[in-house]
Amino acid sequence: MRTPLLLLFLGMAVVTYIPRMAPLVLLSRLPMPAWFVRWLACVPVAVMAALLVPTLLVKQVEGASVLWLSWDNHGLLAAAPTVAVALRTRNIFATVLCGLAAIFALNCLL
Repeated sequence: MRTPLLLLFLGMAVVTYIPRMAPLVLLSRLPMPAWFVRWLACVPVAVMAALLVPTLLVKQVEGASVLWLSWDNHGLLAAAPTVAVALRTRNIFATVLCGLAAIFALNCLL
């Protein structure tokens, strides 16, 4: 591999690593109030909801966003068994496998 290309890859790794690790390193040494720790526990759920809800419920039609509650919405149909597996097993691997199997089956069958 050429040296400039290697330096480019290393530079990109550093630029990606520092913003992710700096807050972790700095905040790990500070005592955090209990309310802040409880608030941080809600962040993953909020982010997941913000990513999934528009993807599952909204469709772009002629430049407008419309609510998409239909049997053609395979993502929404696949979400039902996936959520059930997630709640039952609390296992991310089983949840991902269920979601993949559900969307694959719906796309092949319908």
